[in-house]
Amino acid sequence: MTAYQEIIKLLPQLPFEVLKDIERRTGDWMWSGGNEDDPYIHQQLRYAKRFVKE
Repeated sequence: MTAYQEIIKLLPQLPFEVLKDIERRTGDWMWSGGNEDDPYIHQQLRYAKRFVKE
């Protein structure tokens, strides 16, 4: 499973503001040529996981 797929699984558990932020950041990354398992996407996954734990 890619980091992006893991983020998708966490989306229902995230506050709306965080969800929109991650969606924008990952979308911009993909549009610029990045892929679903790049270090930047892993960084966004860590960000999402912090909110799920809280």
